[in-house]
Amino acid sequence: MFDGRALAEHARELLLHHVEQAVIVGPDGAIPDLPCSGLGPLGGIAGALQYAKGLGFTSILTIACDMPRLPRGLLDALLRRAPAYCPEAPVLGHWETASTTALIAHIAASQRRSVCGWAEAIGALPIPAGGPIVNINTPEDLALL
Repeated sequence: MFDGRALAEHARELLLHHVEQAVIVGPDGAIPDLPCSGLGPLGGIAGALQYAKGLGFTSILTIACDMPRLPRGLLDALLRRAPAYCPEAPVLGHWETASTTALIAHIAASQRRSVCGWAEAIGALPIPAGGPIVNINTPEDLALL
């Protein structure tokens, strides 16, 4: 909890200013990871892509649930082109839903299941953060806010 709300709600709020719909993917969300759980961020991105594609969206914007603050302008910069990602925090990305099938195949075939590996494989544009990214992994990280 941070400022009386779950970290994921802070991250979701950051996206709401830039997207039509913001959802939570993964074990605690309504949208499952694909092709199965336990694959880390790539599985979450694949689940989000499939969900968005089914609703007719052409792209998604992703953020980790433990990022309650971002440098000013980063999400706007990511939204200028898809695919694009932030190399300092690769789960921050703008991904085309047309890549859903390719991502699921990549997850199945690749031993390197990193978001950076996927981003590089599809030629995603790296967008520098332009400032520090808050990523809360421990109670000590949270205390620093």
